[in-house]
Amino acid sequence: MSSRPILDVSRLPTYAFGHRSLMFWGTGGMIVIEAMMFVIALVTYYYLRGIALHWPMSAPPPELLFGTLNTVVLLLSGIPNQLASKAAMREDLPRVRIWLVICVVAGAAFHVVRVFEFLTLNTHWSANAYGSIVYALLVLHTVHMVTDYIDTIVLTVLMFSGHVTGRRFVDVYENAAYWWFIIAAWLPIYFTLYLVPRWFP
Repeated sequence: MSSRPILDVSRLPTYAFGHRSLMFWGTGGMIVIEAMMFVIALVTYYYLRGIALHWPMSAPPPELLFGTLNTVVLLLSGIPNQLASKAAMREDLPRVRIWLVICVVAGAAFHVVRVFEFLTLNTHWSANAYGSIVYALLVLHTVHMVTDYIDTIVLTVLMFSGHVTGRRFVDVYENAAYWWFIIAAWLPIYFTLYLVPRWFP
């Protein structure tokens, strides 16, 4: 029989924020993979633009209004998103609830404006290579935003469920990090789709 003392780990925390959490590394890995998809799509856009005689092909650039409005909505959504993250780290349930609800409202506004973006692209995915890559970039970003928005709604409902554990606060913290990724991914797409055709025809 071993005489070594038994290590009691029963009092160690069952969750953690930041790099001490497996969720942190999982979210980080997913962001790296998905960021590469955005990079590949953007490189494809610039490759097609480089070999085309005219760009955009047979169409004016997308209307600036709705793309710019959505950029503003996304940037502003970073404020409640960050405040929700900080409240989650403090495990401040009332403030987490408030900021998550505001994030849900901001996400809804984004998706409404995104519909108008699609309607004012001035091209179609089947029109030519230009139309295909414009739609591909916008759909790619929209899919990521929809998935994170659903996650935010689920977390918001859970925070009002009456049974909130510490792990749920970690989920809010990691969801906020992914939301920042969605914001960061949109900025080069906005520049590429809306400004490049106007500034560098």
